[in-house]
Amino acid sequence: MRDDGKIDYVEMPASDLPATKAFYAKAFGWSFTDYGPEYASMSEGLDGGFYADAAEAVAKPLVILYAADLEAMEAKVIAAGATIVRPIFSFPGGRRFHFTDPSGNELAVWGE
Repeated sequence: MRDDGKIDYVEMPASDLPATKAFYAKAFGWSFTDYGPEYASMSEGLDGGFYADAAEAVAKPLVILYAADLEAMEAKVIAAGATIVRPIFSFPGGRRFHFTDPSGNELAVWGE
């Protein structure tokens, strides 16, 4: 059910759509619906938050995924072709790492 004022959708740029889709399919098992040669949608769940630490702030939103086994997911992401930009580190509430996908989007994966 869609609600007024709730985050409903996230779009990320893909400079190489086939490579980007292949990466997310291999690393996370995502599937896609193509809407022409320049757009593919995914339906993979969504929660969100705001990060207010100026020393850590990024110029664009950060999509954060979850993994029960953070080390195994980091290995899977690397095997799928990601570049790790922040290795696993602790933060209040858990641990996470950041990576860039084939299109240069930075995402993170966190675990408890």
